[in-house]
Amino acid sequence: MLQNLRLRLGMIGATMLLALREIRRHLLRSFLTTLGIIIGVAAVITMVTLGQGLTADVQEQVSGLGSDVFIVFPQQADPNVAPPPFDEADIRAVENQIAGIENTAGSVSTNVTAFHNGQDWSTSLEGADGEFFAAQSIDVIEGREFNAEEEARGESVCIVGPKVVEEIFVADRVIGEDMRVGNVSCQVVGVIDERSNSVGGGDANDVIFMPLKTVQRRFIGNADNVQFFVVKYDPAYASSVIQQQLIDLLRERRVIQDGEDNDFNIVDTAEINDTVNTVTGTMTAVVTMIAAISLLVGGIGIMNIMLVSVTERTREIGIRLAIGALAREVRLQFLMEAVVLCCFGGLIGILLALGLSIVLAGVADLPFIFDPAVNILSFVFSAIMGIIFGYYPAHRASKLDPIDALRHE
Repeated sequence: MLQNLRLRLGMIGATMLLALREIRRHLLRSFLTTLGIIIGVAAVITMVTLGQGLTADVQEQVSGLGSDVFIVFPQQADPNVAPPPFDEADIRAVENQIAGIENTAGSVSTNVTAFHNGQDWSTSLEGADGEFFAAQSIDVIEGREFNAEEEARGESVCIVGPKVVEEIFVADRVIGEDMRVGNVSCQVVGVIDERSNSVGGGDANDVIFMPLKTVQRRFIGNADNVQFFVVKYDPAYASSVIQQQLIDLLRERRVIQDGEDNDFNIVDTAEINDTVNTVTGTMTAVVTMIAAISLLVGGIGIMNIMLVSVTERTREIGIRLAIGALAREVRLQFLMEAVVLCCFGGLIGILLALGLSIVLAGVADLPFIFDPAVNILSFVFSAIMGIIFGYYPAHRASKLDPIDALRHE
């Protein structure tokens, strides 16, 4: 058995050398033959990689709104009619009367001009408290958050975003510095970590936070109303059930009669995430299928060239068969040539896809995510294409009659 195994391995090795020698004899034709495989593999891997990068980028932006969070804001069907705002009593009712709610927090925002060290910068001001920071997954990486006394008394302290630090602060002098926000002076007590998104859109890092009561009283002019509030819920509870209970409670508190439309809207970040995953996944699959067609075309090109090669080398095949080569050895030789061509095409396609993915991800400002499974699968698939489309020409070569083949000119 060991002897037979050695003979088989020796035959495969000799066949591989013959295949490589034949490919080297016609380098240009071999390259053009594999071009379809190269383009197909490169297109498939590039599309999948960019699709994964797009999905990760959108997921990161959605995660900036907080995970397992409802965002509730007033919204009227008629854009000319202002919906009634929410107040602190609405927020406390939601927190106390619906099971599965971890915390709720209201917020207000406005545009302001910030001044420090002779520099000014137009930015966004948001009123927030500790529960808002927790619900929105906002991390303070320098300094601290507002304490309970500052929130209750509405003191003039602020936490700034990285963009504000970049524009009007010296990098090593932020915490403890005094700045002016509009006409209000405040002391910087913290700097938030970089974020990918915010409730109102725009640059989530270009923001200043002050205690909610401070912004309500000194910038909005109303110490009770909020522009929106966030509800963080326990993921162990069904979000659809909590959402329906939230709708029922708010309709009751806002005295909305049966048949009337809601004058508020609820955004579920988990639902957004699922929708994004579905849409980007479908788009990636469709584009990948279209790109895979070029692999099929490349396989047909391989078969066509191999049939031409069989015709060109009929006399060579006849000589091999006449001096004792077995039909299976001839079949293996031509099959090996097709597989080697496809494998070379797959390798070049993977390298081309790697370069294209890095360049296009940089141009589109998407993260580059290298997926070994996709690359390995594409290479294996290209080898399978060589077997499928190379088998018929190889079988045809092995069935040639030696006498007829020797007569061929």
